[in-house]
Order: sequence, then structure tokens, then C-alpha cells
Amino acid sequence: MIDLFHKIFTNFDFLWAGVACVFLGMSKAGIKGIGVLVVLLMAYVFESKPSTGVLIPLMILADVMAVYYYHRHARWMYLLKLLPAMCVGVLLGVWFGQSISEVLFKQLMAGFILLTILIMFGLDQAKKRNIPNNVFFSSGMGLLSGFTSMIGNLAGSFANIYFLAMRLPKNEFIGTAAWLFFIINVFKLPFHIFSWKTVTKDSLQIDLFLIPFVFLGFYLGIKVVEKINNEFYRKFILIVTGLGAIFILFK
Repeated sequence: MIDLFHKIFTNFDFLWAGVACVFLGMSKAGIKGIGVLVVLLMAYVFESKPSTGVLIPLMILADVMAVYYYHRHARWMYLLKLLPAMCVGVLLGVWFGQSISEVLFKQLMAGFILLTILIMFGLDQAKKRNIPNNVFFSSGMGLLSGFTSMIGNLAGSFANIYFLAMRLPKNEFIGTAAWLFFIINVFKLPFHIFSWKTVTKDSLQIDLFLIPFVFLGFYLGIKVVEKINNEFYRKFILIVTGLGAIFILFK
């Protein structure tokens, strides 16, 4: 991580990391779907696996801001349906991701993004307004969300699909997701510190320089979300998630 610390301050990589953190703040403020671009940019600067350690403290910070701003809108019924399976998915990700190579790590990230695209395309073609609200669907989405969250901070795509399927209004969507990811990211943190060792003194030093970009992104995201109605918000999430998925797939 020392080499990466020097690297980002000797060329334009620091600017790319800053842009990623602006997108992170906007994503947590409610501009869902651009989280894939955050993963793409951070992986470009820090490589795939180390980038997860740089991101996790910044994500928790942004989660705290989102929980503070949207907490009253959370729908705990839907959160609790996803959370147990997400925790299991995180544990599977810890075990699987501990020994895999950087190349396989990137391939997994791309594969899960492709799966997300196929799911979203299938839902759009089916023209279904409702998806069965049963334990198999919620558990499956939770398991995939937890696993992809640990492997590459990509849980947002699957969680977005679930919350869209449940027809949650804009603010309830954001508030429920805020609490869900705050809880799951805090749950992930010890594994990054003690198991993967991706959160280090050096990665935290990098985070200190990136924090202002997160605040800026959150402020901008709040302003944008206030101007988006519920129906356009659904379409926006699907479009941006799909575009971000394509970018990371062909990275």
C-alpha cells in the first residue's frame, strides 16, 4: 500500500480517486446505480482487492451521513428480509476472496456485473410490475448482495433490483438502503482489517485526503435527488446501473 500511497500523489490518480469519492457521496445520497463507477475508478487507481480496503471506511462515513439524513424513511420490514442472507453472503465472500488471485478477483467482479445486466434486462422485457415477495427472492438477492459486497463492494446493484421490485418510493428506497449498507459495511470492516488486511495505516491515510470529496458528493447528490420524481427515479437507477455495469465489464 505504501507504493500506492506515493503513486496517487505523483500523478493524476489522486484526481480519479477524488472523482470516485464524489460519486460515492452522490450514490449514498440517493443517486443509486453509480456505485459501479466508484468501484471501477477505485480499482483502476488501487487495483481491485486493495481498493476494497480503501473504500470501506469511506463507505461507512457516507452511510452515516445517509442514515442521518434519511433515517425516518427506512422500511425495516424489507431491510430485515435482506440482512440475514447478506451476512451469510459476506462470510462466503470473506472465505472465497481470501485466497483468490487478482485476475480472478477482477473476473468475478465483471461476472457479477454481467449477471446484474441480465437480470435487469429480463425484468424489463417481462414488463412485470410486481415480483413475488417471497423468502426465496429476498434470500437470493440478500445472498448475492452480501457476497458481491465483500468481493468488490458491488452489492448495490442487487439491492437496487430488490428495492425496485418491491416498488419502494424514492425516499423509502434511499432510507432503507442507507440503514442496510451501514449495518453490512460495519459488519464487513473487521474482516478487512484482520482477515484480508486491506484496511491498513496507509489506506487510512489515503482516506483522510479523500473525505472532503465524499462530503461534496453527498451534498450534490441531495440537491439532485430533491428534483427527481418517483417514476423517473426508477428509470434513472436502471439506466445508470446498466451503463456502469457495461463500463466495469469491459474495463
